[in-house]
Amino acid sequence: MKITELLTKHTIKLNIESKEKENVIDEMVTVLDKAGKLNDRQAYKEAILNRESQSSTGIGEGIAIPHAKTASVINPAIAFGRSKDGVDYESLDGQPAHLVFMIAATEGANNTHLEALSRLSTLLMREEIRKQLLEAESEDAIIDIINQHDKDDDEEEEEEEAAPAPAGKGKILAVTACPTGIAHTFMAADALKEKAKELGVDIKVETNGSSGIKHKLTAQEIEDAPAIIVAADKQVEMERFKGKRVLQVPVTAGIRRPQELIEKAMNQDAPIYQGSGGSSASNDEDGASGKSGGGIGSAFYKHLMSGVSNMLPFVVGGGILVAISFFWGINSSNPDDPTYNTFAAALKFIGGDNALGLIVAVLAGFIAMSIADRPGFAPGMVGGFMATQANAGFLGGLIAGFLAGYIVVLLKKAFVFIPQSLDGLKPVLIYPLLGIFLTGIIMRFVVNTPVAAFMDFLTNWLESLGTGNLVLMGIILGGMMAIDMGGPLNKAAFTFGIAMIDAGNYAPHAAIMAGGMVPPLGIALATTIFRNKFSQRDREAGITCYFMGAAFVTEGAIPFAAADPLRVIPAAVVGAAVAGGLTEFFRVTLPAPHGGVFVAFITNHPLLYLLSIVIGAVVMAIILGVVKKPVTEK
Repeated sequence: MKITELLTKHTIKLNIESKEKENVIDEMVTVLDKAGKLNDRQAYKEAILNRESQSSTGIGEGIAIPHAKTASVINPAIAFGRSKDGVDYESLDGQPAHLVFMIAATEGANNTHLEALSRLSTLLMREEIRKQLLEAESEDAIIDIINQHDKDDDEEEEEEEAAPAPAGKGKILAVTACPTGIAHTFMAADALKEKAKELGVDIKVETNGSSGIKHKLTAQEIEDAPAIIVAADKQVEMERFKGKRVLQVPVTAGIRRPQELIEKAMNQDAPIYQGSGGSSASNDEDGASGKSGGGIGSAFYKHLMSGVSNMLPFVVGGGILVAISFFWGINSSNPDDPTYNTFAAALKFIGGDNALGLIVAVLAGFIAMSIADRPGFAPGMVGGFMATQANAGFLGGLIAGFLAGYIVVLLKKAFVFIPQSLDGLKPVLIYPLLGIFLTGIIMRFVVNTPVAAFMDFLTNWLESLGTGNLVLMGIILGGMMAIDMGGPLNKAAFTFGIAMIDAGNYAPHAAIMAGGMVPPLGIALATTIFRNKFSQRDREAGITCYFMGAAFVTEGAIPFAAADPLRVIPAAVVGAAVAGGLTEFFRVTLPAPHGGVFVAFITNHPLLYLLSIVIGAVVMAIILGVVKKPVTEK
């Protein structure tokens, strides 16, 4: 497939009007939307902004490539925008962006689409193409330039195989990968190959893109290589490099500093990779020895979020099944109750006894796996399951996950002396046997009893709180849900609520879910009531927020918060805090961990719960109506 089957005259804008990054993104999304490429404009924009929050797609050299792979895209497409004056796009080199290519990939995009999208990023690494695009006078000229240089994958592979190897300075290897696998993966690969050619160095680059792994490194190539460059922002297969000198950096370093990386690799200025247990050298500023920088707190949060994100499907699926079972009555799963219903009992058994019964073990297993890779998973799962059995709850699961992970890391270091011929015994015998044993012993005799006692104390203390203290707790938890709308504070509050449900205290999560629903609902109300304070585009997006808020998707308010943080975030925090405080004032309890207004009927006071949410949303909307300035539209 040619690039110009995705980049058409209808998706080209020769003169970008905006100067700021957020507004440029909005312009480009509009181009795709008007061309009929999107089924949900707002959702696609949110996906683009979410990718930007990970790292700017302003890659330097006057180029920005915002991209997202999402179900809100109808057909894969590319939009091109050009700014002669330049856009402040937070580029890696600090220079303004003049060429903006927005890539829209469907969630189920096939390989031919993804390969065409990927080839675009490689073309933009060539200076002569960038110059021609800047000077083109029409949409047709842009199309002609792309067609002139576009070659499909078969042609590229033939050229690569036919090209003679550079004069013998030794062959180095590289792996490139980025989270979406569309743009940065291939730009880093091209930058490394071009620079290696210029330096007379033989190089092979494996790309881990959306369409799979290409040019995969062989065992013999790895064995013969003096060093390997891994420029990746996502997990790649690393155990194959054990015992080799490996230089690990972010994927953007492959784009921006290819010469430095190649020279370091040729000089073997890289630590020896010791396997998943770690590297022999301390991290440099790019995380060159294995783990990205950021300190202990950053690593703790990364491991915790790995556990929480993998646990969430069990929480959502199981929790909603339990909520549905309550249609027949709160006690409808109890055979001794007059409201007993066989189907309700089945839902409760599947969702509550099994799906929700696994959440602590899953949490612990994936925390341990984040720390120690796959060998940590089994000890973590067993430790988490033991915490569940001992009523040590979420706190016990957290301890089990970190305990198991670091026990396996220590085992990897302790058994480094085993000959390479017996390496196969480690993952199938040594790590699971000793990991499960040591984690289990410590959990049973050291952790479970005091943690279970603390969880009982915490539950009893929360139940004994007077109305004033409960309201304060609700205000804090509700406000936390709105401060970063899906970020660390939001996740911390949500995780605390799940822990309390697991411990049998349903009051905190009522405040948490109410607080999480307020930001999008408050936005929706504000765009409806105070129409002159929002643009037509914002008013249209505000309608979507009604549905996202009702479904407890706090992230629905993120685009509005990103566009006007000084007004939207404080208003959201106040409204969410009001809703959280009111749920505790009314003594509302909520046993379902997810579901938004659709599980309100299982609270002990459904009307008061909904009233709390409505009041919080109204408070937020009124604040926005007061503090926002009227919008003048042409």
